[in-house]
Amino acid sequence: MNNEQELKDLVRQKYSEIALQDKDTNAASCCGSGCCSTEVYNIMSDDYTKLEGYNPDADLGLGCGLPTEFAQIKPGDTVIDLGSGAGNDCFVVHSQTGETGKIIGIDFTEAMIDKARTNAEKLGFNNVEFRLGDIERMPVSANTADVVVSNCVLNLVPNKANVFKEIFRVLKSRGHFSISDIVLVGELPANLQQAAEMYAGCVSGAIQKEQYIDLIKQAGFESITLQKEKQIIIPDDILSNYLGADEIAAFKQSDTGIFSITVFARKPDCCTPGSGCC
Repeated sequence: MNNEQELKDLVRQKYSEIALQDKDTNAASCCGSGCCSTEVYNIMSDDYTKLEGYNPDADLGLGCGLPTEFAQIKPGDTVIDLGSGAGNDCFVVHSQTGETGKIIGIDFTEAMIDKARTNAEKLGFNNVEFRLGDIERMPVSANTADVVVSNCVLNLVPNKANVFKEIFRVLKSRGHFSISDIVLVGELPANLQQAAEMYAGCVSGAIQKEQYIDLIKQAGFESITLQKEKQIIIPDDILSNYLGADEIAAFKQSDTGIFSITVFARKPDCCTPGSGCC
């Protein structure tokens, strides 16, 4: 299955289901893919519970990093969260921007938007809003955001180049992003690449780390910095759904690696005549 719309429909359906699950169910799987493991509690996501602004009702255990820790968010900033889910990162961002800031969460799954809006109402956050939309065509005007964050979402998007172009468009001059995502070093086994569940689970939709950084450069960003990197180990009981014992052994002995990275980049100064970015 390689049609972009089919892949988007798959992700939308899967994450609509995830929105109705509890955190324990999601966190025990590969980004909520449903391929539950008995070996680990949480494969990818970092611990949010000690961050100011953390709200357990909004934490579905779906992330692969803590981009808000690295995003250099200031009081009064306008921040966009791509793939905002139930609102977890948006509520952490709120603790950093304060009431003078503005936070916009974008998600293309109605069930997630409904859950996030309910959580925001409970918290009484009037400067946090959630918009239904595709992050390849954001429902946001150009030059709006000081900062863009995202957590384990771009790997689910078939056309990642379009997303980076959109991030560039919505950021203000000298605005920046901090994004946590899944990337590869080396080629995944064919059965993992072709597995629909593993696409919805963040892994088979990932691209090569070098290619990922190149897409950021091609979109026009500067000051590209790798802020954090950690290897992701998929337990055998998940791999066995897609690979035989010999294939698992070969995969583990190969140079292939699955990594969570957090990347920072800045939009250039758009006051430069002919820059084309304003």
